[in-house]
Amino acid sequence: MRKCDLAIKKKKIIEVFRILRKATQGLPEPMSVVIAQEYQKDPFLILVSCLLSLRAKDVKTLPVARKLFSVAKTPADFVKMPLSELEKVIYSIGFFKQKAQTIRSVSKELIERFHGMVPKTRQELMSIKGIGPKTANLVLGMAYGIPAICVDVHVHRLSNRLGFVKTRTPLETEHSLEEILPKEYWIEYNHVLVKLGQNLSKTVPHLPDFIQQALKPLRFKTIKL
Repeated sequence: MRKCDLAIKKKKIIEVFRILRKATQGLPEPMSVVIAQEYQKDPFLILVSCLLSLRAKDVKTLPVARKLFSVAKTPADFVKMPLSELEKVIYSIGFFKQKAQTIRSVSKELIERFHGMVPKTRQELMSIKGIGPKTANLVLGMAYGIPAICVDVHVHRLSNRLGFVKTRTPLETEHSLEEILPKEYWIEYNHVLVKLGQNLSKTVPHLPDFIQQALKPLRFKTIKL
């Protein structure tokens, strides 16, 4: 990308992001933010909540996470818990059997390789089976305050619709956003776009016309997870 084009894109994304930040103020926070606030940014609980949230909506995941954390809060707790009991606690969420197995295997690996601690680097996090780029970046940002862009379905789809990037996969979106979005916005970017994606019909009518036009095709659609 040429320097002049890069400068234009940087200016645009910052301008639009600030508009979206203001427009989404007062809306319910994403589950990741709520969990971080309620559990003092506990890295492991943030990690588990993210594993629970895969292919599920926040409104279903949050109560399940709270229920789960009332009976288990450490890797050791999950390793000791019978798989059938873990499945019973989270059965109301989609893919509960697969998620229960992932949570247990991740917990076991954390104990065996990292002394029960959640790593602070993307490379180490992604070396654990069951943890992908989205989960790794969410943990880095929410638990440790390390700049990372968490790209979920909302971030990927809206970033393309708004013209910030032109990508086909979440990983491509992450890399493209890293080129144009200043690091100071990396963590918050996910929060704002998730709130926007979860509240399109409430938010879009109050946005400037040029943003409304970009988001119009999505306004009355449900973004599938």
